[in-house]
Amino acid sequence: MGRAYQNRKESMAKTAAAKTKVYSKYGREIYMCAKQGGGDPDGNLSLRGLIEKAKKDQVPTHVIDKAIEKAKGGAGEDFNPARYEGFGPGNCMVIVDCLTDNPNRTFGDVRLCFTKTKCKIGTQGSVSHMFDHCAILAFKGDDEEAALEALMMADVDVTDIENEDGLITVFAPHTEYGKAKQALTEAFEGIEFEVDDIQFIPQTTTPVEGEDVEMFEKFMDMLNDLDDVQNVFHNAEL
Repeated sequence: MGRAYQNRKESMAKTAAAKTKVYSKYGREIYMCAKQGGGDPDGNLSLRGLIEKAKKDQVPTHVIDKAIEKAKGGAGEDFNPARYEGFGPGNCMVIVDCLTDNPNRTFGDVRLCFTKTKCKIGTQGSVSHMFDHCAILAFKGDDEEAALEALMMADVDVTDIENEDGLITVFAPHTEYGKAKQALTEAFEGIEFEVDDIQFIPQTTTPVEGEDVEMFEKFMDMLNDLDDVQNVFHNAEL
């Protein structure tokens, strides 16, 4: 699969001024994860991974703790996932993942981002079939055989495994994320993941050139400015 995953996901934080928005998005995601799978990171591997990612992005501990305590209390907003698909500038394919407490508002906001940049929002499944929904785990090492053996012993359905420049990268279906991470953590003492994520990886890329580049950047900025948007995936090649 190569390292296409590295630049297909738009970062939530581009400047220091965006930190508050990042905290809000992580807080919302941690809240939902803890509410669905329990607030104990030892018993909720997805929550543990999310907390680790939040800390790497310098989200304060009090923001994390507040979201977990809120979930344990059972009160608060009732967020639900929403996914929108369509075609962006240069006819590239785009997937927008959201967490929302008001689907009608969120759909309207996302659709406005498409229409204001002369793009076209599609129906569910219109572009996602051209992406692989993958768990991606990358760590420093050179023994990919040992990594593969550990994954196979744990009955993980591995899609691909790469060893490049001292970095082992494991790809698996998104449903195998927790099992794959646990298998690697148990097999390699003190393992630290350089990449620990679930992403949509494009099967093909679409060149975005000329005036479309500026429009693409505007489109991405508009989407990432929306509070309900958690992640944006695309197949644009700039």
